Amino acid sequence: MSAVHLKIDGAIAHIVLDNPAKLNAFTPQMLVQLETHCATLEQSADIRGVILRAEGTRAFCAGADITAWASLSPFDFARLWVRDGHRVFDRLARLSKPTIAVIHAHAFGGGLELAASCDIRVMASCATLALPEAQLGIVPGWSGTQRLARLLPEPVLKDMALFGRRIDATRAHGLGFVAEIAEDPLSVAVAIADGVAKSSPRAVEVAKYLIHAAVGEDRSAMIEALGGGMIAASADKAEGVAAFAAKRKPEFPGT
Repeated sequence: MSAVHLKIDGAIAHIVLDNPAKLNAFTPQMLVQLETHCATLEQSADIRGVILRAEGTRAFCAGADITAWASLSPFDFARLWVRDGHRVFDRLARLSKPTIAVIHAHAFGGGLELAASCDIRVMASCATLALPEAQLGIVPGWSGTQRLARLLPEPVLKDMALFGRRIDATRAHGLGFVAEIAEDPLSVAVAIADGVAKSSPRAVEVAKYLIHAAVGEDRSAMIEALGGGMIAASADKAEGVAAFAAKRKPEFPGT
């Protein structure tokens, strides 16, 4: 049974965590489902924006399901659990579509790392953010010490990861981690997504690539994607392909 759903509403896609009995804590199956949905969205030209949200009232996501990793050997914990989660969250972060996380309730550990993988975040005033891994004898493993270090000041991140202190919505907004605080964050996210759906999808995509290249989010791939897009539109590329098909030497026009 799927615990991560993909729902399409016109040009807007909703990725929905649906495991409220366990505070939407991630299982291996949920990671697979999220990765599958990301691949589907990447191939859909009709989708202009993505909203990531969760069911239940107690938590946006409490992180990783402890029962899923507690019995893993150190080798499997590092090779499978940490690397698989990292790969899937990177897949979400690098979607060509703009993404919005709706933090309607607490986001802890992997849940905070998940929200950080989106482009912007809208947060309810009652929600809090935390990195409680040290209290369980582990460390953040799904980009909590890496991507979050680009999104939060170092002392704040250390306050959370080392000392276990939480951040409320007001502080998260003041730090720039959250775009907006709202009593109904989903409605705000939908309004933002509806706005981006009216923009040029190619311009939005390229702007996202440029920003990612600047901040180091998969920089090498972003630079090559931008360069590839430029050359793919050239007459030289068209001549090169035509010459290859005709088994002749190309005569590049230089345009």
